[in-house]
Amino acid sequence: MKALVAGWHDSGIEPGDMVLLHSSLIKTLHRHHHQDSQVDTAVVLESFLSALGPEGTLLLPLFNFDFTRGVPFDIRSTPSHMGALTEAGRQYREAVRTGHPIYSFAVIGAHAQEFEGVVNFSGYGADSPFGLLHRGGGKIAVLDLPDQSSMTFHHYVEEALDVPYRYHKTFTGSFIDTAGHSEERTFSLFVRDLEKGVETYVTPMEEHLWQARLYKGCRPGEGNGLRTIEASLLFDATADVIKAGKAEGMLYRIKSRDA
Repeated sequence: MKALVAGWHDSGIEPGDMVLLHSSLIKTLHRHHHQDSQVDTAVVLESFLSALGPEGTLLLPLFNFDFTRGVPFDIRSTPSHMGALTEAGRQYREAVRTGHPIYSFAVIGAHAQEFEGVVNFSGYGADSPFGLLHRGGGKIAVLDLPDQSSMTFHHYVEEALDVPYRYHKTFTGSFIDTAGHSEERTFSLFVRDLEKGVETYVTPMEEHLWQARLYKGCRPGEGNGLRTIEASLLFDATADVIKAGKAEGMLYRIKSRDA
Protein backbone atom coordinates (compact mmCIF):
# COMPACT_ATOMS: atom_id res chain seq x y z
CA MET A 1 0.00 0.00 0.00
CA LYS A 2 2.94 2.34 0.56
CA ALA A 3 3.60 2.46 -3.18
CA LEU A 4 -0.01 3.42 -3.86
CA VAL A 5 0.06 6.20 -1.26
CA ALA A 6 3.33 7.58 -2.62
CA GLY A 7 1.87 7.60 -6.12
CA TRP A 8 -1.25 9.47 -5.05
CA HIS A 9 0.95 12.07 -3.35
CA ASP A 10 3.02 12.43 -6.52
CA SER A 11 -0.19 13.11 -8.44
CA GLY A 12 -1.26 15.98 -6.21
CA ILE A 13 -3.15 14.51 -3.27
CA GLU A 14 -1.86 16.03 -0.05
CA PRO A 15 -2.57 15.28 3.61
CA GLY A 16 -5.57 17.28 4.80
CA ASP A 17 -7.09 17.71 1.33
CA MET A 18 -10.79 17.39 0.57
CA VAL A 19 -10.91 15.31 -2.62
CA LEU A 20 -13.70 14.15 -4.91
CA LEU A 21 -12.44 10.98 -6.59
CA HIS A 22 -13.78 9.53 -9.85
CA SER A 23 -12.27 6.15 -10.61
CA SER A 24 -11.84 3.03 -12.69
CA LEU A 25 -9.82 0.38 -10.84
CA ILE A 26 -9.09 -2.03 -13.67
CA LYS A 27 -5.68 -0.62 -14.61
CA THR A 28 -4.61 -0.03 -10.99
CA LEU A 29 -5.36 -3.61 -10.01
CA HIS A 30 -3.61 -4.87 -13.14
CA ARG A 31 -0.51 -2.73 -12.46
CA HIS A 32 -0.14 -4.17 -8.98
CA HIS A 33 -1.18 -7.74 -9.78
CA HIS A 34 2.37 -9.05 -10.07
CA GLN A 35 3.90 -6.65 -7.54
CA ASP A 36 1.48 -7.13 -4.67
CA SER A 37 -1.25 -9.76 -4.78
CA GLN A 38 -2.85 -8.16 -1.70
CA VAL A 39 -3.94 -5.04 -3.61
CA ASP A 40 -7.71 -5.14 -4.02
CA THR A 41 -10.57 -2.64 -3.90
CA ALA A 42 -10.47 -2.31 -0.10
CA VAL A 43 -6.71 -1.72 -0.12
CA VAL A 44 -7.03 0.96 -2.81
CA LEU A 45 -9.70 2.73 -0.76
CA GLU A 46 -7.54 2.62 2.35
CA SER A 47 -4.59 3.91 0.34
CA PHE A 48 -6.50 7.05 -0.62
CA LEU A 49 -7.61 7.57 2.97
CA SER A 50 -4.03 7.09 4.12
CA ALA A 51 -2.78 9.59 1.52
CA LEU A 52 -5.29 12.15 2.82
CA GLY A 53 -4.46 11.48 6.45
CA PRO A 54 -6.66 12.03 9.51
CA GLU A 55 -7.40 15.64 8.55
CA GLY A 56 -8.40 14.79 5.00
CA THR A 57 -11.80 14.06 3.47
CA LEU A 58 -12.70 11.76 0.58
CA LEU A 59 -15.84 12.13 -1.55
CA LEU A 60 -16.92 9.26 -3.79
CA PRO A 61 -19.75 9.55 -6.35
CA LEU A 62 -22.62 7.12 -5.80
CA PHE A 63 -24.52 8.18 -8.91
CA ASN A 64 -27.52 6.04 -9.82
CA PHE A 65 -30.16 7.03 -12.38
CA ASP A 66 -32.83 4.48 -11.39
CA PHE A 67 -34.87 7.19 -9.63
CA THR A 68 -35.48 8.84 -13.01
CA ARG A 69 -37.16 5.58 -14.08
CA GLY A 70 -39.47 5.35 -11.08
CA VAL A 71 -37.33 3.16 -8.80
CA PRO A 72 -37.48 4.23 -5.12
CA PHE A 73 -34.31 5.70 -3.62
CA ASP A 74 -33.24 4.30 -0.25
CA ILE A 75 -30.38 6.31 1.23
CA ARG A 76 -29.45 3.26 3.32
CA SER A 77 -29.10 0.72 0.51
CA THR A 78 -29.43 2.09 -3.04
CA PRO A 79 -26.15 1.00 -4.67
CA SER A 80 -23.67 3.11 -6.57
CA HIS A 81 -23.41 2.57 -10.32
CA MET A 82 -20.01 4.28 -10.50
CA GLY A 83 -17.72 1.30 -9.96
CA ALA A 84 -16.30 -0.95 -7.29
CA LEU A 85 -14.37 1.69 -5.36
CA THR A 86 -17.45 3.88 -4.92
CA GLU A 87 -19.57 0.97 -3.74
CA ALA A 88 -16.86 0.07 -1.23
CA GLY A 89 -16.98 3.68 -0.08
CA ARG A 90 -20.77 3.55 0.30
CA GLN A 91 -20.43 0.55 2.61
CA TYR A 92 -17.46 1.96 4.54
CA ARG A 93 -18.17 1.91 8.26
CA GLU A 94 -17.67 5.67 8.78
CA ALA A 95 -19.13 6.94 5.51
CA VAL A 96 -21.80 9.65 5.41
CA ARG A 97 -24.15 9.60 2.42
CA THR A 98 -25.72 12.68 0.90
CA GLY A 99 -29.33 12.50 -0.19
CA HIS A 100 -29.90 13.58 -3.78
CA PRO A 101 -31.37 10.34 -5.20
CA ILE A 102 -29.50 10.59 -8.50
CA TYR A 103 -26.26 12.38 -7.57
CA SER A 104 -25.47 11.22 -4.05
CA PHE A 105 -21.99 10.90 -2.54
CA ALA A 106 -20.22 8.88 0.12
CA VAL A 107 -18.05 11.12 2.30
CA ILE A 108 -15.35 9.77 4.59
CA GLY A 109 -12.97 11.64 6.83
CA ALA A 110 -12.48 14.77 8.90
CA HIS A 111 -15.23 16.87 7.30
CA ALA A 112 -17.73 14.09 6.63
CA GLN A 113 -20.20 15.44 9.19
CA GLU A 114 -20.52 18.66 7.18
CA PHE A 115 -22.19 16.54 4.49
CA GLU A 116 -24.50 14.62 6.82
CA GLY A 117 -28.12 15.55 6.22
CA VAL A 118 -27.37 17.25 2.90
CA VAL A 119 -30.39 16.55 0.68
CA ASN A 120 -29.95 19.08 -2.11
CA PHE A 121 -32.86 19.71 -4.49
CA SER A 122 -30.72 20.18 -7.61
CA GLY A 123 -27.99 17.68 -8.37
CA TYR A 124 -25.48 20.37 -9.35
CA GLY A 125 -26.81 23.21 -7.22
CA ALA A 126 -24.85 25.61 -5.04
CA ASP A 127 -25.97 23.64 -1.96
CA SER A 128 -24.85 20.32 -3.44
CA PRO A 129 -21.67 18.44 -2.51
CA PHE A 130 -20.11 20.01 -5.60
CA GLY A 131 -20.73 23.41 -4.03
CA LEU A 132 -19.43 22.32 -0.64
CA LEU A 133 -16.30 20.94 -2.29
CA HIS A 134 -15.78 24.16 -4.23
CA ARG A 135 -16.26 26.47 -1.27
CA GLY A 136 -14.20 24.17 0.94
CA GLY A 137 -11.11 24.54 -1.21
CA GLY A 138 -11.27 20.96 -2.43
CA LYS A 139 -9.76 19.07 -5.31
CA ILE A 140 -11.03 16.67 -7.94
CA ALA A 141 -9.06 13.52 -8.70
CA VAL A 142 -9.64 11.16 -11.62
CA LEU A 143 -8.18 7.67 -11.78
CA ASP A 144 -7.82 6.14 -15.26
CA LEU A 145 -10.94 7.74 -16.75
CA PRO A 146 -11.25 10.40 -19.45
CA ASP A 147 -13.08 13.59 -18.51
CA GLN A 148 -15.90 12.53 -20.82
CA SER A 149 -16.65 9.67 -18.41
CA SER A 150 -16.02 11.49 -15.14
CA MET A 151 -15.90 15.28 -14.95
CA THR A 152 -19.43 16.07 -13.73
CA PHE A 153 -18.11 19.20 -11.98
CA HIS A 154 -18.45 20.98 -15.34
CA HIS A 155 -22.24 20.71 -14.95
CA TYR A 156 -22.02 22.42 -11.54
CA VAL A 157 -20.33 25.34 -13.28
CA GLU A 158 -22.88 25.28 -16.10
CA GLU A 159 -25.73 25.50 -13.60
CA ALA A 160 -24.01 28.29 -11.68
CA LEU A 161 -23.82 30.28 -14.93
CA ASP A 162 -27.30 29.15 -16.11
CA VAL A 163 -26.12 28.14 -19.58
CA PRO A 164 -28.80 28.15 -22.31
CA TYR A 165 -28.07 24.66 -23.64
CA ARG A 166 -29.28 22.99 -20.42
CA TYR A 167 -32.48 23.33 -18.42
CA HIS A 168 -33.90 22.28 -15.05
CA LYS A 169 -35.88 19.04 -15.18
CA THR A 170 -37.66 17.59 -12.15
CA PHE A 171 -38.12 13.95 -11.13
CA THR A 172 -40.59 12.74 -8.49
CA GLY A 173 -40.47 9.43 -6.70
CA SER A 174 -40.27 7.52 -3.45
CA PHE A 175 -37.49 8.70 -1.11
CA ILE A 176 -36.57 6.52 1.88
CA ASP A 177 -34.52 8.25 4.58
CA THR A 178 -32.05 6.95 7.16
CA ALA A 179 -34.88 6.08 9.55
CA GLY A 180 -36.67 4.01 6.90
CA HIS A 181 -39.47 6.54 6.38
CA SER A 182 -40.74 6.78 2.82
CA GLU A 183 -42.32 9.80 1.19
CA GLU A 184 -42.83 11.14 -2.31
CA ARG A 185 -40.27 13.84 -3.08
CA THR A 186 -39.21 15.89 -6.08
CA PHE A 187 -35.64 16.61 -7.16
CA SER A 188 -34.05 18.44 -10.07
CA LEU A 189 -31.23 18.00 -12.55
CA PHE A 190 -29.79 20.58 -14.91
CA VAL A 191 -30.01 18.42 -18.03
CA ARG A 192 -28.98 18.68 -21.66
CA ASP A 193 -31.53 20.16 -24.06
CA LEU A 194 -32.14 17.09 -26.17
CA GLU A 195 -34.61 18.98 -28.39
CA LYS A 196 -31.64 21.03 -29.57
CA GLY A 197 -29.49 17.93 -30.03
CA VAL A 198 -27.11 18.84 -27.19
CA GLU A 199 -24.51 16.19 -26.36
CA THR A 200 -21.99 16.44 -23.55
CA TYR A 201 -18.54 16.60 -25.15
CA VAL A 202 -15.74 17.68 -22.85
CA THR A 203 -12.75 15.97 -24.48
CA PRO A 204 -11.43 19.27 -25.90
CA MET A 205 -11.79 20.86 -22.45
CA GLU A 206 -9.74 18.03 -20.96
CA GLU A 207 -6.92 18.74 -23.37
CA HIS A 208 -7.19 22.45 -22.62
CA LEU A 209 -6.73 21.73 -18.91
CA TRP A 210 -3.61 19.69 -19.63
CA GLN A 211 -2.19 22.33 -21.94
CA ALA A 212 -2.85 25.01 -19.31
CA ARG A 213 -1.02 22.82 -16.76
CA LEU A 214 -3.99 22.85 -14.43
CA TYR A 215 -3.95 19.09 -14.14
CA LYS A 216 -1.23 17.49 -12.01
CA GLY A 217 -0.33 13.84 -12.35
CA CYS A 218 -0.84 11.29 -15.09
CA ARG A 219 -3.12 10.89 -18.05
CA PRO A 220 -5.39 7.83 -18.13
CA GLY A 221 -3.41 4.68 -18.76
CA GLU A 222 -0.07 6.34 -18.05
CA GLY A 223 2.00 6.17 -14.85
CA ASN A 224 -0.33 5.57 -11.92
CA GLY A 225 -3.28 6.91 -13.93
CA LEU A 226 -4.25 9.58 -11.38
CA ARG A 227 -4.60 13.29 -12.06
CA THR A 228 -5.81 16.06 -9.77
CA ILE A 229 -7.03 19.63 -10.13
CA GLU A 230 -8.14 22.24 -7.64
CA ALA A 231 -11.91 22.74 -7.80
CA SER A 232 -11.54 26.52 -7.80
CA LEU A 233 -9.18 26.41 -10.79
CA LEU A 234 -11.49 24.07 -12.66
CA PHE A 235 -14.47 26.30 -11.91
CA ASP A 236 -12.67 29.38 -13.21
CA ALA A 237 -11.36 27.64 -16.33
CA THR A 238 -14.79 26.25 -17.20
CA ALA A 239 -16.49 29.57 -16.48
CA ASP A 240 -13.98 31.39 -18.70
CA VAL A 241 -14.81 29.09 -21.61
CA ILE A 242 -18.54 29.63 -21.13
CA LYS A 243 -18.26 33.40 -20.75
CA ALA A 244 -16.09 33.58 -23.87
CA GLY A 245 -18.85 31.90 -25.88
CA LYS A 246 -16.71 28.82 -26.51
CA ALA A 247 -18.77 26.20 -24.66
CA GLU A 248 -19.90 24.62 -27.93
CA GLY A 249 -16.98 22.52 -29.06
CA MET A 250 -15.35 22.54 -25.62
CA LEU A 251 -18.13 21.40 -23.28
CA TYR A 252 -20.86 20.24 -25.63
CA ARG A 253 -21.67 19.65 -29.28
CA ILE A 254 -24.85 19.49 -31.33
CA LYS A 255 -25.77 16.09 -32.65
CA SER A 256 -26.31 16.05 -36.37
CA ARG A 257 -29.94 15.54 -37.39
CA ASP A 258 -28.66 13.04 -39.97
CA ALA A 259 -26.66 10.99 -37.44
